[in-house]
Amino acid sequence: MQLTDRTILSSATASNLTKNSSILIIGAGTWGSSTALHLARRGYKSITVLDPYPSPSPISAGNDINKILELSSSAPRGSHERYVGDKLAEDAIRGWKEDPVYKGLYHETGAVTAATSERGRAALNEGDGYSEADGWRPLRTKEDFQKTMPEGVLTGDFPGWQGWTKKDGCGWVEARNAVISTIAEARKLGVTFVSGERGQVLSMIYEAGDVKGAVVVQGPAFRADRVILCAGANAARVFNMQDQLRPTAWTLAHIKMTPEEAKLYRNLPVLFNIERGFFMEPDSDKHELKICDEHPGYCNWETNPGDPKHVSVPFAYHQIPVEAEQRVRQFLKETMPHLADRPLSHARICWCADTPNRAFLISRHPSYPSLILGVGGSGHGFSYIPAVGGVIADCLEGQMDPQMQNLFRWRPETAVDRDWTDLQSRFGPDGSNHVMDLQTVKEWTAIPGDS
Repeated sequence: MQLTDRTILSSATASNLTKNSSILIIGAGTWGSSTALHLARRGYKSITVLDPYPSPSPISAGNDINKILELSSSAPRGSHERYVGDKLAEDAIRGWKEDPVYKGLYHETGAVTAATSERGRAALNEGDGYSEADGWRPLRTKEDFQKTMPEGVLTGDFPGWQGWTKKDGCGWVEARNAVISTIAEARKLGVTFVSGERGQVLSMIYEAGDVKGAVVVQGPAFRADRVILCAGANAARVFNMQDQLRPTAWTLAHIKMTPEEAKLYRNLPVLFNIERGFFMEPDSDKHELKICDEHPGYCNWETNPGDPKHVSVPFAYHQIPVEAEQRVRQFLKETMPHLADRPLSHARICWCADTPNRAFLISRHPSYPSLILGVGGSGHGFSYIPAVGGVIADCLEGQMDPQMQNLFRWRPETAVDRDWTDLQSRFGPDGSNHVMDLQTVKEWTAIPGDS
């Protein structure tokens, strides 16, 4: 293999790394906590993780009762992207099933995937992701959909719905519990987590052409031999990402179920319509059913005076736009109309960061040899929490898989003249099939107890 300047820089920097090197991780969400755990398991003795919020962060997309787990790749067989996706998926599934930190948090209940419009159905069926050869069974009528779950669950008419169902290799994971378990194990292995104003990063420390730590709101700066940026949607607020990240928010809502309903809904397959939304079984503690409306995302656009570029600024809020609630109820009317008018018990927006092509950004920075980037989850990063920290640790040590290194590289050239309204192959129902702006939202829900 021909050595590039980046390869030489990476190798030289990694050679100066020891188990006693101080490592500072910015961000204690999904990827930051995963990275801390993997590094601690590899024997690193001085790891500090900074986050403005106590873990799990209320702004993190990973702070959720559950997430869909379907780690199949939609890339063509034999392609570079397919190889990377399959390798990451294998490592993640192994972690969900075998790692004591995650074992028992993955529920292989199967899945129902669907679309409603002709355009949506065409997108769903293109490529080789869904086929009977891969174990998927076609669904063409409302009776087909209703039979995927116990009688009394799916009572809707499923207008225009077509899709597929599969019983194995997919399901859902206990998201918040996975993050809590990751952080608990990392702490047990000696990792220090700092939150509040002491953990809120204002800027990096730049010295001698490198990054040497971080300045925080309160108290002295944190200095370190290596800095790993895992700040998700907030990464661009502390480091110039050259337009490679677009902070994008999604909306979720909960409705309260009775213990009897929760029992009926237990172990259901995940139901996901790429234009309507999705739901999974109620959580075992509060008996709340989570429903997400599907759309290309919200941004919170703030433009600096004289600056033509858009800046999307994340914020934590435990309410959702009323228009999102209406989409949730439309989804319920088509699938479970007996629940469509039930009051919401909880709702919130959650944030992720989209790269231009939705490939992760896991790379040593080409200009700052001590800075590692682990960002760009692009709406599909949580499923890999058992494995993604290992990839970031490999990057730190200069032993990252070459194909991952290429696909996940620092790539500002892909963000030149970026289309900030790009749907990125996402869908939504009529009227919301575009990237929306939270600045224009006129009415929010007012769920008691949420804020």
